[in-house]
Amino acid sequence: MMKKMFLILIVLCGAASFAQENKIFVVNKLIETVKHQFAPDKRVAVFQVKANDNCEIISLTGETNIADAKEKLLAEIKSAGIKIINEIKLLPADELEGKIYGLVNLSVANNRTKPGHAEELTTQTLLGTPVKILKFAGGNFLVQTPDLYISWVEDDGITPLTRQEFDAWLKEEKIVYLKEFGFSYSKPNENSIRVSDLVAGNILVKIGDEGNFAKVKFPDGRTAFVEKEFCMNYKSWIERKMPTTADIISTAEKFMGVPYLWGGTSSKGMDCSGFTKTVYFLNGIVLERDASQQVNNGALVNTQNGFGNLQAGDLLFFGTHATDSTKERITHVGIYYGNYEYIHAAGRIKINSFDKNTENFSEFRLKNFIRAKRILNSVDKNGIISVKNHKFYLGDF
Repeated sequence: MMKKMFLILIVLCGAASFAQENKIFVVNKLIETVKHQFAPDKRVAVFQVKANDNCEIISLTGETNIADAKEKLLAEIKSAGIKIINEIKLLPADELEGKIYGLVNLSVANNRTKPGHAEELTTQTLLGTPVKILKFAGGNFLVQTPDLYISWVEDDGITPLTRQEFDAWLKEEKIVYLKEFGFSYSKPNENSIRVSDLVAGNILVKIGDEGNFAKVKFPDGRTAFVEKEFCMNYKSWIERKMPTTADIISTAEKFMGVPYLWGGTSSKGMDCSGFTKTVYFLNGIVLERDASQQVNNGALVNTQNGFGNLQAGDLLFFGTHATDSTKERITHVGIYYGNYEYIHAAGRIKINSFDKNTENFSEFRLKNFIRAKRILNSVDKNGIISVKNHKFYLGDF
């Protein structure tokens, strides 16, 4: 009798275990489905959810910055008739106590894939750029930048603000620094002690004038003096007419010879997409961060019969063509310069040509050219957003 009861118990336990494994399988499939729908690109969205088998009931742990994704997942699990314990955290984290708005506090902040100064540099962000703070851990902020990239920045690089403090910053008079490299000073004198270095695209609050200098304030409250000749009123800058092809080329030329830097997006060093992004930003246009993202926006230029339809300022994309067994891969981007030439970051900012009869011809780039996109006819459409109408710079995030 005891042996029979023992066998029955084994069968029941086995059935329960099988049922639990089946539930875990279903939940994991739902997690993957929702992730694919709401967060297919981990560069711009957080959706890290795990199903944990606690024998009696499944618990969900992890975090996401997409409320709709969390709600969708919970609704799908409920529809499947599976009971769970929901421990998914929604970002921004509650521990931030409302200080979810941030301003970059360094001339160039280093954004990394993981928290820690030894981790991979994935991008950079310029002084005065508004960011959304998602959480804080180990002396680093997890932030989302205007190009929607998500990365880690050391705490010295970000000044966290409440909504009220951020709204006050939006209303303040600001200037944009436009010289490629420079400095701010402790006094209205270039021989005084320096407060910080500056690069093109830095944004500072203006609090006064003194001769040929503007008195400015950093996000953390430091004050300094900047030479007016290198600055432009922020409002005038964003309200300018849309740039011409000549404007784009003129800006690009200013960075000739700047060294290539993986993850770089400033005049201190740039990677290929960091270069195109910086050139367009200085002309009031926000591009996505990576070449593989930038290729999805703008208007397609017909290059099937050569390069005759290209205009200066068009983005040129390079990589690996699709085959029957492999997908297309975009790995490089440059700016069309005119006369079959293009300017790009490859070792340094330089100009190469598609023309086989020129000294700067690159056979490698010609073979790997994929397509071209026009940006200047797509501002505020086709995925291209002006600074003036960007939600981060309007405070609508």
